[in-house]
Amino acid sequence: MDFRREQLHVEILDPRRRFERSRALLEIRFDPLTGQSVRILPSGSFSPPAAFDLERMAAETRAGCPFCSERVESDTPRFPPEVVGEGRIRRGEALLFPNLVGYAKWSAVSIYSAERHVLPLEAITPALMADNLAAQVAFGRAVVSYDAASKWISFNANQLPASGSSIFHPHLQGTANPFPTTMQRLLAQVEPQRFRDYLAAERDAGERLLGSTGSIDWFAAFAPLGPAEVRAFVLDASSTDELADDVVAELGRGLSLVLRAYADLGYQSFNLAAFGAPGIPGFPLNVRLVARGYYGPLQRSDAMWSERLHWEGAVDLAPETVAEAGRKRFADQ
Repeated sequence: MDFRREQLHVEILDPRRRFERSRALLEIRFDPLTGQSVRILPSGSFSPPAAFDLERMAAETRAGCPFCSERVESDTPRFPPEVVGEGRIRRGEALLFPNLVGYAKWSAVSIYSAERHVLPLEAITPALMADNLAAQVAFGRAVVSYDAASKWISFNANQLPASGSSIFHPHLQGTANPFPTTMQRLLAQVEPQRFRDYLAAERDAGERLLGSTGSIDWFAAFAPLGPAEVRAFVLDASSTDELADDVVAELGRGLSLVLRAYADLGYQSFNLAAFGAPGIPGFPLNVRLVARGYYGPLQRSDAMWSERLHWEGAVDLAPETVAEAGRKRFADQ
């Protein structure tokens, strides 16, 4: 397994130091699975993520929120009865319903709770996360039972505006399509054994390992697609609809721990994606998270041309630093 790094020295005459010669280290890393390159900038290249006033934002958005308990039954759509008999899916406090915006042939939204309009990362408990994931698993099973061609399933998250969310109320999103997304397609081209080799190499190295929740290991991505990317593989499921109840509970616990580690690092927002390659024997479910934030007083996003157009991450938070922060949370579980 090749964990390739290339180091470059950037040299300028720095006006901040009376134009003295200044050198900085730029490291380019290559993802062991896809070969995608990312850039690890010197620590402190970006300002720390700006803090949201969550209570203020909650107060500003609560009155018209379609996901709050006063409106969720009347303002959210339902599935046709032949797909989901009751129109919506409930698991614990979680409620899942179709997305009004069709990002996929089958697109769903699942809220953690109609009663929880504000939910900081550190408050997303294992139980809240597991119930929401369980609703997504049920969605995937219902779709493929009705429409077997829409087998490319994923569950995803945009938490708060910094991550791309248009609705403040915390939620997950599910999709099911007859065709894979670009990243699903690229990962599906990877030999299944390579994922196991990658995981074994990260276990042996240890420097990016956050910890284990039992059957699932969690580690900071060697070549992160965004700030503080964390990855996990579910080796006995190749699609979200194949997840057993105990694995859903374990994923809920692990995701909750990662989100608390993000909060420790100063983040309030994140993106999540979980997807597999249905029909490929031995292919593991991929789980990926990145922290998201606005930076500085002008609230610059953490994504720019490098990530969106070149598909090349540019971060100043080394994966090994992320792992060090995450290990504290996993050690205390």
